Amino acid sequence: MQTPRTLENQLSATQSGPNSGNLSFSGSSAREDEEMSISALSTFRAKEEEIEKRKMEVKEKVQAQLGRIEEETRRLATIREELDGLSDPMRKEISLVRKKIDAINKELKPLGQTCQKKEREYKEALEAVNEKNKEKVQLITRLMELVGESEKLRMKKLEELSKNVETMSIP
Repeated sequence: MQTPRTLENQLSATQSGPNSGNLSFSGSSAREDEEMSISALSTFRAKEEEIEKRKMEVKEKVQAQLGRIEEETRRLATIREELDGLSDPMRKEISLVRKKIDAINKELKPLGQTCQKKEREYKEALEAVNEKNKEKVQLITRLMELVGESEKLRMKKLEELSKNVETMSIP
């Protein structure tokens, strides 16, 4: 968008240039064009001034509103401080205790998970020990049976050998 000054400069350059007389067919139409241009320029300037004036009015209103908003903000901050002052006198201590509880809860969570993990590991280890003990008892039982059978067989063999020895030494 052209500003009023650049439009005015272009208009004056066109009017005062060396070809200004050659642009029109007659002197009167050039004058009419010039008057129309000047009229349009002055209308444009008036509208620009009106826009600037309104722009300044809006800026002033906004600044006034901002000032009121800042004042209201200060008032609200003061009211909030007063409300905070009216709160429970034990509020700070309560807040401190709550923070400590929250901190302990945060510590308890991983400890609880660790405890559950260790309990699972303990149960698994206990099951493994019990299973091995059962297996050991079964093996001991089998060993006792084998030892018993072996003793019986050895005794039987000894008796046979003993009978064979007795039968041989008779003469």
